[in-house]
Amino acid sequence: MIRRLIVSYVLLVGVALAAFTVPVAFTLTSQLRGDTEESVRREATTMALLLGNGDAPARQALARMAQTYADETPGTVEAVAADGSALPPLPLPAHPRDPAFEGALRQGRTTVDWGSRWVWGPQLTVTVPAYARDRTVRTDRIAGAVRIRYETAALSDRLWRIWGFRAVLAVGVLAVAAGLGAVVARLLTKPLRELNAMASRFGDGDLTARSPVTGPKETQTLARTLNQGAERLDTLVAAQRIFVADASHQLRTPLTALRLSLDNIADGVDDEFVREDVEHATAEVVRMSRLVSGLLVLARAEAKVSVPEPLGLRELVAERLAVWRPAADERRVTLVLVGEADDRVRVLAGPGNLDQVLDNVLSNALEVSPDGGTITVRLEQGGAGEAVLEVLDQGPGMSAAEQSRAFDRFWRGQGLTGRSGSGLGLAIVKQLVTDDGGSVTLRDAPGGGLCVRIALRAAAEGPRWISPRPGAPRSGG
Repeated sequence: MIRRLIVSYVLLVGVALAAFTVPVAFTLTSQLRGDTEESVRREATTMALLLGNGDAPARQALARMAQTYADETPGTVEAVAADGSALPPLPLPAHPRDPAFEGALRQGRTTVDWGSRWVWGPQLTVTVPAYARDRTVRTDRIAGAVRIRYETAALSDRLWRIWGFRAVLAVGVLAVAAGLGAVVARLLTKPLRELNAMASRFGDGDLTARSPVTGPKETQTLARTLNQGAERLDTLVAAQRIFVADASHQLRTPLTALRLSLDNIADGVDDEFVREDVEHATAEVVRMSRLVSGLLVLARAEAKVSVPEPLGLRELVAERLAVWRPAADERRVTLVLVGEADDRVRVLAGPGNLDQVLDNVLSNALEVSPDGGTITVRLEQGGAGEAVLEVLDQGPGMSAAEQSRAFDRFWRGQGLTGRSGSGLGLAIVKQLVTDDGGSVTLRDAPGGGLCVRIALRAAAEGPRWISPRPGAPRSGG
């Protein structure tokens, strides 16, 4: 917008300059041409009067005047008699029978030739007839012709000064207009830039971002509207966080108490059938507890709005693999980290989001992997500004229809999760990755199994950022 405003200012000033300067320059050029032509014609007419006088003193005066004119001006004088002969002491012209002389001698025509259709050529040529008074018949007769060849180099210099001065002046005015336009454009767009900065921060998850109410009335109204919307959204998100915290406390406590009561009943009952029913009820309570935990995690992921921060991808992945390796060793499952991404690759993710994503994906992969299998974690450079994390298992895999539904809440594919799974693990993964501006997809792994492909935004180059985060693995779906 700033560039467009500057261009519009310069164009307006340019049009104004063209409207006022170009006509003046054309007028001055026309005036210069007319004054020069009138002056040369007047001098030629004066010399023609001397030639028409016919006596010797007049001829001598004509010769002296022609010499003086040649010395003081860039012009030369030529003259011929009525029969085309020379008029001593003036020399005979090089072309005494050219059309201009013929027209003056035969028809009494005055000829003006600038030498070009455009402004003018190298010289201006003016040819005028000279008339003598015939006392016998009391009429004028053509006694000869006078021609002045006037060099236009000096005129061309003046012409260049006329146009050059105005061109330099126009360039200076346009430069000043561009500078003033840049200042004015930045002042005009400052409120819009502040609104854009506020919107960028808001889009990155900073709900405390507000825009100053400055500038014209329209931008002030827009800033107030955006600030009010941001405040309402911040209030709603805060209320949702409070609800999640309260629900976590209110739901977990009764379920824990119910499980303890069932355990007490199981310890005090000798009937095997009753004990079996109590064990089934206890298993369902455990599953309900896991389901509530998964729902709370998903609710927190949906309500959580945080600004993504740069994380060292390879180091964070290696850290989570180290946490999960003991659980994998119990199943004799090998965890392998491969890929082209080096230690300098950093990605943008909210605090704790990528840890939880890896924990859910690794939990699912470990649950479906056969004993003695291998889980491969691959790191790659994606497209521009992107890093890719892939987790490949050797489990039963998923069909195309199952892959299309895998991110649905509470959906559990056969062989994908165990009896205790809630069907919320991949839904949580997608929510967290999407919040960080990335994407997650499923596809078949080479040689069988499932490949979970997570594309993350790469952070800008800068100092390496390391965030060691020890902790226990989180439950997956």
